Amino acid sequence: MKLPALLAVGVAALSLTACATAQAEGAMTQADSVTGQAGSADLKAFPAATAGQTRHVINLPAQSDEDALKVELILGKTQTVDCNRQFFGGRLETRTAEGWGYDYYVLPALGNAASTLMGCPPGSEREAFVTTQEQPLIRYNSRLPVVVYTPSDVEVRYRVWRAGETQTAR
Repeated sequence: MKLPALLAVGVAALSLTACATAQAEGAMTQADSVTGQAGSADLKAFPAATAGQTRHVINLPAQSDEDALKVELILGKTQTVDCNRQFFGGRLETRTAEGWGYDYYVLPALGNAASTLMGCPPGSEREAFVTTQEQPLIRYNSRLPVVVYTPSDVEVRYRVWRAGETQTAR
């Protein structure tokens, strides 16, 4: 895929995320290991992380309307950037724990970094969280942990989205 087409896809994905008809419930970060309370029994269905990988575990609190919620997984790492829009390649895979039927997510590798090519003024460098282009929305389920395997240098953040009122098309 040529760079202009890749940038158009990135802008479309960014626009789609920004125009979502849901409200962000709040962003939380996951540095390493476990968010929330999880016992080892909660994780026995999931494989251990391999060498060079980190297993990130997100435990979601129970909600009365879980069917109206989605979890956005945001994977990336903090690095020095300029005024351009940066992002990483990488495809998050959904796998199923054998014998259990529970889904978990694997980012086998963080892809190459890409960015727009604007000329930036001197001194525009800053630290920022650079994400993968793909940021999937998954089902909210407080009964099971969200388990994500990534390379050791990748951080997992997440955001909870709530659906708005249903509208009738005219």
